[in-house]
Amino acid sequence: MDEVDIIPEQNSNEIIRTNQYPINDDNNDLLPTYLPRLAEPILIRGAGHVTVFALNNKFDEEYPQALTHKVSRDEYQETIKRVNLILRKNVPINFKWLLCGCICCCCTIGLSLCPVLCLNKRSKNAVSKVLDWENARLYHKLGLHWRLTKQKCPNNAVQEYVLMIEFRPPLSLSHPD
Repeated sequence: MDEVDIIPEQNSNEIIRTNQYPINDDNNDLLPTYLPRLAEPILIRGAGHVTVFALNNKFDEEYPQALTHKVSRDEYQETIKRVNLILRKNVPINFKWLLCGCICCCCTIGLSLCPVLCLNKRSKNAVSKVLDWENARLYHKLGLHWRLTKQKCPNNAVQEYVLMIEFRPPLSLSHPD
């Protein structure tokens, strides 16, 4: 029994002590505050064939292994399907307007690209609204936060929009606000 193997938790939270020395010497009963070190955020990159102004027409539906004990596969896939449905509707229309804007660009001194920029902004806002709704409905309760963010591609200097799943710290019930 002395040689029992202990398997450590895969996503163990390390604890960091934030205030080791109190600033006020007259307040001796100040307790140190401990914050958990959170895991790295999960990035879900675009997997479609059409990209208009860094917004791809589809995100990868593969379930990340880091979410294994955090959220069910069904909930994850439903969220990705909702986001992909919005992108599947909007990005091809944005691409058509981009082609029309490029054809007329010389005659309009670049003003023909304004509708594409407005449509792209509308698409990003629609995806952000869906993610905010999903966060409020489910993911904040599970300690996760989804958001659409712009990041550089790993192999070149081009930027693209990715879905970022961040881990939120658990609520501390032992310390007052």
